[in-house]
Amino acid sequence: MHEQTKVQSIVQQLNIIDDTLFEKMAEDQEFCEEVISTILEQKVTVKKVTPQNSVKNLQGRSVVLDALCELENGEECNVEIQKANDDDHQKRVRYNTSCITANITEPGTKFKNVPDVIGIYISKFDMFQSGKAVYHIDRVVRETGEVQDNGLQEIYVNTKIDDGTDIAELMHIFTVPDAYNFEKFPKVSKRKKQFKQSEGGNEEMCDLVENYAKERAAEAAKEATKKAAKEAADSARKFFENGVSYDIVRASI
Repeated sequence: MHEQTKVQSIVQQLNIIDDTLFEKMAEDQEFCEEVISTILEQKVTVKKVTPQNSVKNLQGRSVVLDALCELENGEECNVEIQKANDDDHQKRVRYNTSCITANITEPGTKFKNVPDVIGIYISKFDMFQSGKAVYHIDRVVRETGEVQDNGLQEIYVNTKIDDGTDIAELMHIFTVPDAYNFEKFPKVSKRKKQFKQSEGGNEEMCDLVENYAKERAAEAAKEATKKAAKEAADSARKFFENGVSYDIVRASI
């Protein structure tokens, strides 16, 4: 009972910015539509959404995308969430959108027909440190200052800055456990309430949290075993290098 209460407490503290809750929220097309429409500041229709979409790269690193959405106009929009500021995020967006482009483009397609891709990156930190809730990255000709469109949009949103915009209001719902706005963001609020407050949704989230904890524990145990094996092998090698016999080495590890 104590363990169940603990899991319930964890679920109640989950936010949309957390992977576990976002993955479930993003299964709903209307949720994705409302989020993308708010960030793009125009109405969009999502035809299909694939949460945790795995994009294979046979020649290099494959990627798992948080929410890849196919829009009605033919564009692909990938929504990523990021809590930790521990990597080069612009290069991550560049790589992910490149993998998406290569994955959805048929062989022999003329470059003028390569599908447009939108990369939306939502972080808990203000990446560009300029006090804005959203940043749009444009390709600009250095010599003329003209913006040139090559079919890729990069949009960086953060949950840290409240600049009074609709996007900042939406991000408030992403980061505060009991925050809702059914008037302005009905789809997001309804979906969030479903998992946080309804009996069925709450049970599903509890199961996900428990399974997630078990998976992390198993991974930690596996890593610990690998680390112990490596340390034992390193010790054995050092013994051999110093002329210690096999029997003595075997007895010591």
